[in-house]
Order: sequence, then C-alpha cells, then structure tokens
Amino acid sequence: MNVTYHGTPKRYWESLDSSEPYVPADYSKDGFIHTTDGPEAISMTLTRFYKTNPEPFVLLHIDKDCVTSPIRYEDPAQIFPHIYGPLNRDAIVAVEEIRRSSDGTFCKPLLKW
Repeated sequence: MNVTYHGTPKRYWESLDSSEPYVPADYSKDGFIHTTDGPEAISMTLTRFYKTNPEPFVLLHIDKDCVTSPIRYEDPAQIFPHIYGPLNRDAIVAVEEIRRSSDGTFCKPLLKW
C-alpha cells in the first residue's frame, strides 16, 4: 500500500455525507487537498497549522494507488503531495483520531502501513 495522510477536524469529518467524495473545508480556497507522507511530517504539519485549534482532529489514511484525482508533489522534499480533485472514499483505508500533547502539539501517529 502506498499511503499518505490528511488531517481534518473530527467535527468536520463526521458532518460529511459518507456516500460523497471527501472535500476539505479549505478546498475551494486552495483548489487541492493537502496530504503528507511520513509520521514526523504529519506531526509537524498539523502542529504548524492547527496547534491553536483545540478541537479533536482525525487523520485519514489514503492509499495513493487508489486515488482517482491527480496527485502532484510540488515540494522539493517530496513529502507533501496535493490531490487535485475530490478524494474518492474507497481510497481512504483508515481514519484515526490523532493525539496531542498538553501544549497542543500533535503527536507523531502510530502508523500501521
């Protein structure tokens, strides 16, 4: 499995229609879905953008080989792919709540892939 990850507020994820493709709240502004490869990068990215947002977040585990929209790596390190289009639900292979430390920093997830 060729997995990447996407963090989103748990409240937002649970409010969506599970029969529809996934589109994050910031999609209309950005035009793509942010994803991140690797546990250290996931923790760093979520902390950078969402540390001050105290609500629970979930981490979507996405099998890149199953994504039907185009995926592009636009960063030199090749760890931050963008999905250009809605995310088909069958590409989401797991959803887990991501833990935080007491200072709001997102913990490195325990990845099973």
